[in-house]
This record gives sequence, structure tokens and C-alpha cells, in this order.
Amino acid sequence: MRRPITRSLTGALALIAAVAGPPLAAAGTAAADGVIIGGQAVKVADSPWVVAVASRDRFGGMRAGQFCGGVVVAPTKVLTAAHCLDRDVLGVRLSEVRDLKVIAGREELGGADGREIAVRSAWVNPSYDPRSNSGDLAVLTLEEALPAESVIRTAPANSRLTDPGTVASVYGWGDTTGHGTYASSLRSTEVQVLPDEACARAYPGNLDGAYLPATMLCAGDPEGGHDACQGDSGGPLVARGRLIGLVSWGSGCGQAENPGVYTRIPALSEVLAEQI
Repeated sequence: MRRPITRSLTGALALIAAVAGPPLAAAGTAAADGVIIGGQAVKVADSPWVVAVASRDRFGGMRAGQFCGGVVVAPTKVLTAAHCLDRDVLGVRLSEVRDLKVIAGREELGGADGREIAVRSAWVNPSYDPRSNSGDLAVLTLEEALPAESVIRTAPANSRLTDPGTVASVYGWGDTTGHGTYASSLRSTEVQVLPDEACARAYPGNLDGAYLPATMLCAGDPEGGHDACQGDSGGPLVARGRLIGLVSWGSGCGQAENPGVYTRIPALSEVLAEQI
């Protein structure tokens, strides 16, 4: 089975960015990056727990090096997708990335507001399977603490917030159409938690990937048009003020027949408690 289509930059583009330098790197990033389909601009003050995961060294400076999303769950802890830290995405081993940071409190990626905080260490879920993206979770420990009001609580195990029909919001920066129309400001869109069967039909184990409900959450728009997209990996899916998922993978963007697949946060509550 081919690895599922993750929603982050590819390692090849990261390598182009590193070799070509900032101007070409920025162009390459803009060509591949993508985020929220069918959404609207939101104020970071209303969602201070949303952060960008960035490396100018790997992805250039036009978008401040943003390549994935993240979410603050403790003053010095940020959750993101494990696959964001893969060599396939970074183009090098994680240990070779010289400037891994999170950008907090910034709506416009090209702005100077907010804070850029270095990542001191990264923990990747040992149960993460890079072929299926099961357990797609990593924890970044920051060099400096963010304020307590920047923290969002995670949904507990067996949370009803992951029941089908729950309305949730997904956040990120980037492509607003799925066809290369890029926004640099933070955006959000509403999706619904869908029955596991919807993703099982879309991803039965063919070339588009296999949906595993034990660690994955299915969400999207039954009519299409609202979704996350490439570059939004690791960004938060939030329902009623609680974190229920992280953007992980899918096929296409905003397609009713291909919902988004998210890391199911309540299913990983025990392992998270050990890291936060």
C-alpha cells in the first residue's frame, strides 16, 4: 500500500528550499503549501493556542518557514503530527534541522508580531506507523513558556465530542481553494465529525490509504467544500473548546467523497499524560 497523502510539504520541496536559498525556497513553499478550504480569516487572539511549526532553513523565509501547524497544550508543550518531523517532509533528519521553531501569536506569517520560540526537544509517538499514519502524534518542548491563556485542553478518553455530528473547527495558514490560491493569514473552517464508515469507504486500504478508527478520526463536510489541505498537518481540530484531533492525511481537499483524516486525540490521552 502506498503511504497515505499527508497534509504537509514533501521532502523533495524541502530539499529544494535548502539548496536554492530563500527566494526560490519561498516560491517552492507557496507552490506546495496549503491549508484551509472554504474558511475565513480568524483572529489569533481568539485562538491563541494555534501555532505554526517553522524552519526558514528548510522552507525559506517568505512564509516565515511555516510547513506544519501545531497546538499549545501546556505552556512549553506543542502537539503536531509525527509525520511533520519525518525526513520525507524535512528533507533531512530532524536532528539536522538547525532552526526548528513554533510561531505563536501571529496571524500573518509575514508579520513581525507574536513570538518565535525555539524547539528544545521533540518526542515522536513510538506507536506511530509511518506507512498508515496511525498514531500520528508528536510533542515539541519549547525553550520558553507561553502564557497559560494560550493553552487549550484536550478531550479526555471516551469523549462524546468525537461522536458523529459534532461540529468542529480546523485551523491553519495557506491555500483557500485547493488550487494554489494562498492566504498568509490564519484561517479556520467548520467541519463535522463523520461516522467511521465514511472514511472506511473512502480509504479501505487502497492506494489512498487505510482508515484505522482506533487512532484516527473522520471529519469533513458531507456536501464538500470545507476541509484542511496540504501544509495544515498537525493543526488543531477543536470542538466546544476542546482539542479532539490533529490534521493528519487525506486524498484531495474539500471533496465530499474523501473526508479528512485526523489523529484521534482522546484515544491517545494516556500517552499524552506522560509527555505533558
